[in-house]
Amino acid sequence: MTSPPAAGVTTAPAAPRSRKSVTGTRKAVAALFLLPALVLLGALVVYPIGYSLVRSFYDQSGDGFAGFDNYEALFTDDSIRTALKNNIIWVVFAPTVATALGLIFAVLTERVRWGTAFKLVVFMPMAISMLAAGIIFRLVYDQDPEKGVANAVWVGVHDTFAQASAFPKAHPGRDSPLRAQGGGFVTKEPVRAGDRVTLPLVGVAPDQMPDSAKKAVAPQAEPGKITGTTWQDFTRGKGVGTLGKPDPSEVGYAGMRIEAVKDGKVVASTKAADDGTFTLPAEADGAQLRLPAGNFKEPYNGLDWLGPSLVTPAIIGSYIWMWAGFAMVLIAAGLAGMPRELLEAARVDGANEWQVFRRVTVPLLAPVLAVVTVTLMINVLKVFDLVFIIAPGSSQDDADVLALELYRKGFAEDQPGVASAIAVFLLLLVIPVMWFNVRRLRREVRR
Repeated sequence: MTSPPAAGVTTAPAAPRSRKSVTGTRKAVAALFLLPALVLLGALVVYPIGYSLVRSFYDQSGDGFAGFDNYEALFTDDSIRTALKNNIIWVVFAPTVATALGLIFAVLTERVRWGTAFKLVVFMPMAISMLAAGIIFRLVYDQDPEKGVANAVWVGVHDTFAQASAFPKAHPGRDSPLRAQGGGFVTKEPVRAGDRVTLPLVGVAPDQMPDSAKKAVAPQAEPGKITGTTWQDFTRGKGVGTLGKPDPSEVGYAGMRIEAVKDGKVVASTKAADDGTFTLPAEADGAQLRLPAGNFKEPYNGLDWLGPSLVTPAIIGSYIWMWAGFAMVLIAAGLAGMPRELLEAARVDGANEWQVFRRVTVPLLAPVLAVVTVTLMINVLKVFDLVFIIAPGSSQDDADVLALELYRKGFAEDQPGVASAIAVFLLLLVIPVMWFNVRRLRREVRR
C-alpha cells in the first residue's frame, strides 16, 4: 500500500503514453502504400522527362554530343517557327473565345426552363474523342457544298444575294453568230426590228440544265420587236439533229440574260423564257445582242476552309466547339455559388442587366474565369489530334503546331534530338502556366 505524498511535496505529471498506430510505424506504412504509385510516376513521368532532356543534347544518331544545336533549331527551322507562331495564335484566341462563350452560355441559360437541356447539348461534344471530332470537322469543312456543311450554309447565303450561273461551261459551237467578248459573247452583226435571232450554244451537261428548262422552240417574228431563241444546240447520237435550229430533243437556256448593246451602252435587256425564247423592244434596233459574262461565271463553291489562309482558324473553331461546354459547366458552378444579394442590390440601385453583368457578375467570377482560361491554355499548348486529322496534307505545314512538329521530327523526319528539344521547350512553356494555376487554387482554398 502506497502512502500519500508528504505535504508540500509536488510530484511531476506522468509522461503521456506514446500512441502507436494500429498498423505500426506511420511513415513506413505510408511509404509502403505510396511505393507503387511512386514507381509508376518515376517510370511514366520522371524517367521520360529526364531522358528527353538528355537526348535533346545529342545528335541524330544519339552518339555525338550536339550541345545546344537542337535548341538553336527551334528558332531557325522554318517549320518549327511556323508551329511556334500558330501556337501563339492558339494560346491567345482559343482559350479566350471558349471561356467567353462559356460565360455567355452560363449567364443566359441561368433563368430559362430549358437551360439544363441546353447545357447538356453544349457539353455533349466533351464526350467525343479528339479523333472523332477531327473526322467530323474534316467533313464539315469539305470544299464541296454537297458534302461540307460549312460551305453548304455559306453558299446558300451567298446565292440568296448573288444567284449563281447555271451555264458556266456554255460556249458557241461551229458557225455560230456569236463571238467571245469580255467573258461573255456578242453577235457578230447588229440586229434589226422584226428579225428572228438564233443564239445556239453548247457545252452544258444535260443534268446541269435548270430544272425549269423546256424544249426549245423557234422564235416567232413580231413587228417592231426583236425575237429570238437561245438553246442547247446539241442532240445525242452521231449525226443527229440540225445545227443552228432547235430540234425536238433540245432544250432552251431558261433564265439566260440577253442585252442589246449600242455604242457601248445597254439600251434594252431581257431574260429567256423556259423554252429559250426572248423578246426585245424596238429600242434594240441596230444594236448587237450580248450574252453577258454573268451567264457563264463559275458557280460559287464557298470558302476554302482548309486552305493555307483559313486552316488554323477553322481548326480553332472545332476546338472551341468541343471545349466551350467545359468552360460553361465550370462557370455555371461558380455562378450558382455567387451571392444573389449583391446582384439584387445592384439592380435596386438602378443598374441595368448589362451593368450588373459587367460590374458585378464578371468581377465575382474572375477567379473561376482565370482557372478556366489557364486550364485551356495548358490544353492548347499540347493540341495535336485536331491539327493532324483536320488539316489536309497540302496545308498541314500551314496549320503546324509544336506538338505536331514534335511528332513529325521524331518519326517522319527521324530527328529525335530536335524532337526532344521541342518536348523540353513545351514543358518549359507549360510549367509557368501550371504553377500559376496551382498558386491560384491554393489561394482560393485558404480563403
